[in-house]
Amino acid sequence: MTAIKWLNDNTEKSVILVCYLAMTGIIFVEVIRRFAFGQQAAWSSTIPIYLFLWVTWIGCAYTAKQRSHLRFEEFRVRLPYFWQFCAVTLDHVIWIGFSLLIIYFSVQQVQLSYDNFAIVQGTDDVMQWWFYLATPVAFSLIIFRVLQNLIEDVRRFRKREPFSIGIGLAAG
Repeated sequence: MTAIKWLNDNTEKSVILVCYLAMTGIIFVEVIRRFAFGQQAAWSSTIPIYLFLWVTWIGCAYTAKQRSHLRFEEFRVRLPYFWQFCAVTLDHVIWIGFSLLIIYFSVQQVQLSYDNFAIVQGTDDVMQWWFYLATPVAFSLIIFRVLQNLIEDVRRFRKREPFSIGIGLAAG
């Protein structure tokens, strides 16, 4: 397996796993420290919340990759084949437009945090923008995954193959 194929198959899962493990580890250790020793790191309640940004938005990219995001399948599968293609393509265009909008405004938030040297509460040197960067990175990844799906759908349309819609495949 090549490195590119591995990254394509495992990027989202790896980021989510690392973030979940970090969140779980921090919370577990700090709960033990709090109840057993009466101590707790000041940042232990904020870092897991910031890590959750990565889990959430990268998880959104994963659902786009898997085609398990919010859609209206019941209506689409009843359409004629050409209109199924049009509806699927419209989904892709809307996802890309929505993602570009999110990227535009979230980059401004990242830049604002960066410019103001915003530090995570309870820490001395952990920057907030590292966590806010999750949003534009994940929505860029969503665009990449949507484009992959669009290419696959165009290929299927040209071959008159059924589209990957929902759990099963739509009839062609």
